[in-house]
Amino acid sequence: MRSYFVVILIIATFIGFGLHQQTTSAALETNAKKELRDIIGVTHVDGKYFLTDEDFLNEGAEQILTLGSRVIKVWFHNPRKSYSFNSQWPQMNSLVEIAQSKYFSKLFDKPFTTYIMMCFSVGKNAAYWRSGITSEQKLDEQRQFYELTKYLLTTYKGTEKTFILQHWEGDWLIRGNYDRNADPTPKAISGMIDWLNARQKGVNQARKEVGTEGVWVYHAAEVNRVVSTMKQGRPNMVDKVLPHTELDLVSYSAWDATAEYSENSQILREALDFIAKNMPDSVEFGNRNVYLGEFGMPENKFSPEKIQKVIPGAVETALGWGCPYIVYWQLYCNEFKDDKQKPPVKSNDAVRGFWLIRPDGSKAWAWNYFYGLLNSDS
Repeated sequence: MRSYFVVILIIATFIGFGLHQQTTSAALETNAKKELRDIIGVTHVDGKYFLTDEDFLNEGAEQILTLGSRVIKVWFHNPRKSYSFNSQWPQMNSLVEIAQSKYFSKLFDKPFTTYIMMCFSVGKNAAYWRSGITSEQKLDEQRQFYELTKYLLTTYKGTEKTFILQHWEGDWLIRGNYDRNADPTPKAISGMIDWLNARQKGVNQARKEVGTEGVWVYHAAEVNRVVSTMKQGRPNMVDKVLPHTELDLVSYSAWDATAEYSENSQILREALDFIAKNMPDSVEFGNRNVYLGEFGMPENKFSPEKIQKVIPGAVETALGWGCPYIVYWQLYCNEFKDDKQKPPVKSNDAVRGFWLIRPDGSKAWAWNYFYGLLNSDS
């Protein structure tokens, strides 16, 4: 019955928002065949509190499964920092060793269908390429992503699982700061293009060598400053980097189209169209190779009325557009209200409110909203 519910919801969304001419029948058919729980997911990273004695990575994973989702987004980079509670991470010197750790092995054995993993190569600064990237560095980037992809394709063969390897918000990464008024340098743009293509080349190499028998590994970039390019022509990843790549997917961390334009859900649809226009099509996903990688609203800042309007609006827009994944930010809040707080916090007022579950264990409105979507039989 849930597959039927997906079809009805997507059709209703298209009626509400209008069928855009770029929407392909293949993308619509693909999403219509998937259950919502295999499209809508939740991020779990660096929460400032915990609720059980289980290792923190898998505590969050169990909460997301309880919600009804089979899509999880996690930080594969520096897990010792992101999942410290009730955990003793070993020294890990490669991406494969991180995947082989007992905590990630346990996670990968859970009944998720898709794992979106924020990762960087080991042994380098995350944005070393901003000042240029050498041939040796490109080869090492390719090697590390080849080895991880080969491990995942081999180890999880026949499980029907999908792994997506991505970086975090690239428009900040390419700048080295959070200054939205700064433009990325030509050297940083060139370096990012080469860096992303090297990562993708490693994934492609492993897929060609091993094959994809009941398991899939994809590579994605993540953009987060799209509206300023779309409306003002400001240079960003979307127009300066993406057109020169050959990626499987691109993630959109869509705060600039959702929180900043909370009264106009049409901006998100326009931004998705704009990304797709600049993003080369991929073999697997066609021109619908854009997913909603981050969106949400902090409960301690916005009114219930605003939250209950913006979150469903973003979900309906992304579903209607044909996003293969829609990932909510996030399970447990990762941002303190001020620098005086230290983890683990106990008070709901100690953090900003990016959550489905609060520090006191109570469920937010967003939990009930997603639970209703993911567990509906009508």
